Amino acid sequence: MKIAVVLEVVTCEKGDDVIEALKGRGHEIFNAGMKKKEDKPELTYINTGLLSAILLNLKCVDFVIGGCGTGQGYFNSVLQYPNVFCGHILTPLDAWLFARINAGNCISLMLTQGYGWASEVNLKNIFDKLFSEEFGLGYPESRVETQALSRKRLAAISKKTHYPFHEIISNLDDEVLNPVLQFPGVVEMLDIENREPEIKDAFKKRLAALKI
Repeated sequence: MKIAVVLEVVTCEKGDDVIEALKGRGHEIFNAGMKKKEDKPELTYINTGLLSAILLNLKCVDFVIGGCGTGQGYFNSVLQYPNVFCGHILTPLDAWLFARINAGNCISLMLTQGYGWASEVNLKNIFDKLFSEEFGLGYPESRVETQALSRKRLAAISKKTHYPFHEIISNLDDEVLNPVLQFPGVVEMLDIENREPEIKDAFKKRLAALKI
């Protein structure tokens, strides 16, 4: 699995803890967000929510791990976009149930509030449970079929209630999109030249305005 870690300015220095807790599972890990507070341009949870959605919708990665101080801001930010199914994960049990029942593609972590002694152990335990089994197995057994149907319905709702992704990129305000496109390594990761025409054109117009 390709996994992106996408953190914003308040919690970026927790990135090392997140990545360390992810190691040893055979996944390909990308630190696509801020690594230190001095990174420019500065990304807020508004920007990292968008960056996460871009990475998922362009299928650059299979899964995104993000968060913010409480996890709530990023959670709400990333859920504004199509094809993103995020869980707000605080405990290993949250992670296990999210993987089994919701089978989403993104989680939001609380990385300031309550983050203290042994929090790096909690992160490891969260990822142990999150990636312990195949996603979507369901729980309890009696609800497996219903839960699978609900996931399909939610995916269909997401398609009907959002603009196409190329329109989103074309219409987003500069202050939301530009910091993401200007952040080091993002454009290279998106591989714009090899995208379908509508996505390619939308990104190229925005990049041209930034002279990138």
